[in-house]
Amino acid sequence: MLLIACAWCGPRDEVEFRYGGQAHVAWPTAEDAISDAEWGAFLFIRDNPQGDFAERWVHQHGCRRWFNVVRSTVTHEISAVYPAGQSRPESAPGRSGAGSGEGAR
Repeated sequence: MLLIACAWCGPRDEVEFRYGGQAHVAWPTAEDAISDAEWGAFLFIRDNPQGDFAERWVHQHGCRRWFNVVRSTVTHEISAVYPAGQSRPESAPGRSGAGSGEGAR
């Protein structure tokens, strides 16, 4: 079981949270001007790195707030937690590697 530190409530068991997918995925700027293929890629194509990955989580059975977690997909070790809407911390591992794309979320 993972112990996830909510950005507002502190450490809690993973059963209190729900995974929300890859963090920092930028919403298309011109939704009406993109093709069906581009829209499909935005909806379904995500990074799948081996190593540190920025993810979105919601504290569903707690404060109900969204936050981001940098978690290793190999060891499940969490190296950074920060509120949604903020940039990934410079000190977070894998900052310049795969899965570190910065966007609107």
